Amino acid sequence: MTKFATEFADLLIVGGGPAGMMAGLLFARAGLRVTILEKHADFFRDFRGDTVHPSTMELLAELGLLDRFLARPHYRVNSAEISWEGKVFRVADLSHLPTPAPFIAMMPQWDFLDFLRDEAAVFPSFDLRMEAPVAGFVEEGQRVVGVTLASGEVLRAGKLVIACDGRDSLVRRQQMLPLEDLGAPIDVFWFAVPKPERGNAVRGAIRGNHMVVQIDRGDYWQCAYLIAKGSADAVRARGIAAFRAEVTASAPELPDLETALPDFDAVKLLSVSLDRLTRWHRPGLLAIGDAAHAMSPVGGVGINLAIQDAVASANILAAPLLRHNDVDSRLHAVQDRRLLPTRVIQAGQGAMHRAVLEPIVSGGRQRTPEPPALLKLLDRFAVLRLLPARAIGFGFRREHLTAPKA
Repeated sequence: MTKFATEFADLLIVGGGPAGMMAGLLFARAGLRVTILEKHADFFRDFRGDTVHPSTMELLAELGLLDRFLARPHYRVNSAEISWEGKVFRVADLSHLPTPAPFIAMMPQWDFLDFLRDEAAVFPSFDLRMEAPVAGFVEEGQRVVGVTLASGEVLRAGKLVIACDGRDSLVRRQQMLPLEDLGAPIDVFWFAVPKPERGNAVRGAIRGNHMVVQIDRGDYWQCAYLIAKGSADAVRARGIAAFRAEVTASAPELPDLETALPDFDAVKLLSVSLDRLTRWHRPGLLAIGDAAHAMSPVGGVGINLAIQDAVASANILAAPLLRHNDVDSRLHAVQDRRLLPTRVIQAGQGAMHRAVLEPIVSGGRQRTPEPPALLKLLDRFAVLRLLPARAIGFGFRREHLTAPKA
């Protein structure tokens, strides 16, 4: 029999990312005892997803937190553009969306997580433990009942363990739930380029067989340069000067790359994954967020999909947990609710990979000055730009808060 520490909570949440912190806030708000176990000492990471979409800010408004969130330093982006062989086309305008915050708030993810932590901390049943890496799950009779920390400490979950520890989740590494790999033909190099002018757009720049995505962060561009999957070492081997030349070939308007990119220390690699668990749960355990579905950076939807998972989990499970009901039979309802949006978004990302991005990074795209007809239509008719704006801003089947509040 496993010997548990006397300390335990109703819910143990593994991972303090967007899904874990929002789930912790909502379940503590409902009156359940929650302990989040985060392996790092702080939330600071370079080039984590920083896009907080209208769907997430709509939920913050329902929680009464939107004004406090927007009081924190952030930058607002409300449009998207495509630069095709040097000609710019407007493709999305979020400013007319019917929502309290019709824009994307660009906020470093560590600031967003600090915000969720501070708001959750007002509930006495909320507990966040930093530098608490989880080494394994504890099972009794085929049910997950707790976790073992790397320190050797064993914690019992009174009711449920939720895995929110990202695409490198312990659930995945220990093969506790089945995984389907959908494949991704690209990886991404992230870097920042200072700029003098301020704007409010996301721009994809395509020239020949090069593509750079530029996210306006006020006084700098946060840039993503697309490369073929697994080719990072080959790109590095060509040297930083060759890399700067490739970036310039796609986005010649980016200023002073020699200063911005003196060497590859200024460039961070994101290995892109596109996959999902085919089952998100087993008795005593639920996986959500990137632990359940790794998303491509296309559309910048990862944070917001994870937040939606957390809200759906609280909406479905908080009341039964408060009534001390056995929720193992209800865990499937979370997957049932969130699997279709995941499939729809991943299908769209996969189609974008195959139709647009893979031909570019593989060198298979023929250079042509003639842009696709769809770009011309979106640029010409403002009303059409509302359709991609809704897809970017709201996603598919966005959640609204119904979880109880203690």
